[in-house]
Amino acid sequence: MIKLSFCLHRLPQLTREAFQRYWFQTHAPLVARHREVLRISRYVQMHAATTELNEIIRAGRSGPEMYDGVAELWWESFDDLATATQSRRDRPQVSLSSRTSENSLILPARRCSSVRSGQLSDEPAQMSA
Repeated sequence: MIKLSFCLHRLPQLTREAFQRYWFQTHAPLVARHREVLRISRYVQMHAATTELNEIIRAGRSGPEMYDGVAELWWESFDDLATATQSRRDRPQVSLSSRTSENSLILPARRCSSVRSGQLSDEPAQMSA
């Protein structure tokens, strides 16, 4: 299983609520529409909760400014991810519609991404000292 995560900061003119509404109601259906072409097996949006606990946790760990959301895209293999990348190049309308939507939401310079591979397990994690 391959997972690509994007940590997102909204554009400054958007409230967190407006960002999350657009991301969920407009961008998510766009991803769903191109899911097969891009071979995406799973798409998850993690919306930041607006709570005072965020600042308490961040300050206690000397963390960076909170993200407004985290997007997770999953593929079955690196080959599927490579095909998705090629599909975006071969089908400019897929890339253009996605990029246009993203540009309405996020600060590209403040977005981070990470590709990871691993296995899913339904078993509880065992901790040892």
